[in-house]
Amino acid sequence: MPRASRYFLPGYAWHITHRCHKREFLLKFNRDKRCWLSWLFEAKKRYGLKILNYMVTDNHIHILAIDDGNRECIPRSMQLLAGRTGQEFNHRKKRKGAYWEDRYHATAVAKADYLAQCMDYIDMNMVRAGVVSHPAEWPFCGYSELIRGKKRYRLIDTEKLTEVLGLSTPEKLPASRKHAIESTLQKENYRRDKKWTESRGIQKDNDTYQLHESINSYNPVLGVKNDALSENSGLIWDIYRDI
Repeated sequence: MPRASRYFLPGYAWHITHRCHKREFLLKFNRDKRCWLSWLFEAKKRYGLKILNYMVTDNHIHILAIDDGNRECIPRSMQLLAGRTGQEFNHRKKRKGAYWEDRYHATAVAKADYLAQCMDYIDMNMVRAGVVSHPAEWPFCGYSELIRGKKRYRLIDTEKLTEVLGLSTPEKLPASRKHAIESTLQKENYRRDKKWTESRGIQKDNDTYQLHESINSYNPVLGVKNDALSENSGLIWDIYRDI
């Protein structure tokens, strides 16, 4: 059976979302959120994943990461995250079956202004859901990590985030993010945007590319291929290799 393929556009930041199977609340307990975060930290160590932002909710996750020209980093990281968190949950709960709804959805972001919008969108996730009134109240996200100045087991690559946001030093990140979130809260236009989560096929919207995959349950062998991009616009990620 052929392996599923994924397209790679070098030098982009990628906003990645992954939902639990049937949108069940399989991440509702803090223990499960911390488990996912521990494997995200392992992916950072093992594959050099450059994380710019992240969010863990009760039934899905967000990651904003940059490929930095390494076509293997993100797919291998996502394979590790999906496989190990699902395996540990099923083992602990004596559960069988899919843990993730489908293969993850990825949106490539080219310019700093779009990346800043994506940062805000991720940070505001639990505010949009009505769970908290401010991103700082949700501990399982990149905003909380930046604002609290977390040092041990830090996930966000502050040097890279400083660079892509056009700031002069990492010390300016907390104030910059606080200002951005306060501005977003005042506008009250932070509703869910399907551009980041529901695109179909491959399309270019200004300076973002949306890639949407098949709706099969997450499985090491899907046997599904995306439609081909022109050879000038991307390379292929082959994510299903043994790790």
